[in-house]
Amino acid sequence: MAYDEELAERIRELIPPGPERTERKMFGGLAFLIGGNMAVAASGQGGLLVRVDPDEGERLLGDAVQPMVMGGREMVGWLRVAAVDDDEVLREWVERGVAYARTLPPKKNKN
Repeated sequence: MAYDEELAERIRELIPPGPERTERKMFGGLAFLIGGNMAVAASGQGGLLVRVDPDEGERLLGDAVQPMVMGGREMVGWLRVAAVDDDEVLREWVERGVAYARTLPPKKNKN
């Protein structure tokens, strides 16, 4: 399944363009990175992937929010958000992912 291009455009509108924001196809979706660290992604499996503080991940779980599972393994600090049709809900998740990515040390560009 290809990622939702409309969702990717909605994310793009929420993260100001600039040198710290990059986009990269990964995990079958389109990831938005801040300082080289993934913040959020339009998932190839539908919905949104969000990077969060690992200490907060469990508290954020709910009906539409589940742990991200890759290769049968739960990824701590990563959440899959299924319901992002509402613009305000999407904004909150994108802001949460961007804010957490900004707390991480920038990665050096490999190019």
